[in-house]
Amino acid sequence: MGTAIAAVFLAAGDHVRVVEASSERAADVAPTVAAILEDGVRRGKRTSEEAGSAAGRLVVHNSLAGLDGAPDLVIEAVPERLELKRAVLADAARLQPTLLASNTSGLSIDTLASSLESPEAFVGLHFFNPVPAMGLVEVVLGQQTSHRARAIALEAVARIGKEPVVVRDSPGFATSRLGVLLGLEAIRMVQEGVADPVAIDRAMELGYRHPVGPLRLTDVVGLDVRLDIATHLAATLGERFEPPPLLRGMVGEGKLGRKSGQGFYAWPPAG
Repeated sequence: MGTAIAAVFLAAGDHVRVVEASSERAADVAPTVAAILEDGVRRGKRTSEEAGSAAGRLVVHNSLAGLDGAPDLVIEAVPERLELKRAVLADAARLQPTLLASNTSGLSIDTLASSLESPEAFVGLHFFNPVPAMGLVEVVLGQQTSHRARAIALEAVARIGKEPVVVRDSPGFATSRLGVLLGLEAIRMVQEGVADPVAIDRAMELGYRHPVGPLRLTDVVGLDVRLDIATHLAATLGERFEPPPLLRGMVGEGKLGRKSGQGFYAWPPAG
């Protein structure tokens, strides 16, 4: 997700530094960004020269310690685990960015901000998969988010060609609260043998004009990510968000969706 976010900012003309602690994943950042930019060339969104120029503005680091200066914007995009996000945000805050943001899908912005020295400069910027194609960014305001931070966030979203929807901090915000509930019910239907994943997805695509069915979308997002979000929402909003045993079982088996090659669908290897 972070790599795709980097790609859209590069395409908008920004200089971007990606921090990836895993050396294996760090090696994948540049090729993945290049592939995203080249896909834009095939779709007629940019020229080959523009894609090459954008890719040239990317620098990859193995740790935040390798960064200096005060960046305009830092976006944290690590997994949906509260303490992990807090730790990464605390490290990122030492860079004194003009705006610090989390790409969380549902963790409380106020809770994440509680350990920051400058919570007024912190917002949620919730991007959607696949980032280059999706036009929405959910801008989540905490109780201490300043008007200046809000304005900077909205300008950043507009600059990359996305449309912002501003919401206040609440469990699951607007999109995850509704989207996860739909996804969990679809998983329960598979678990109960109501229909297979293809039938359920096609019903929602044809009957409700959803561009992607809830189970295929769960594969794209990652079953482990869905599980983390649902577990958090169940703890804060109640049992209607309780993850179905099928979801827990598939995650336990390593069936995480597109990134593992198997979820509710089989996915070919990337590239």
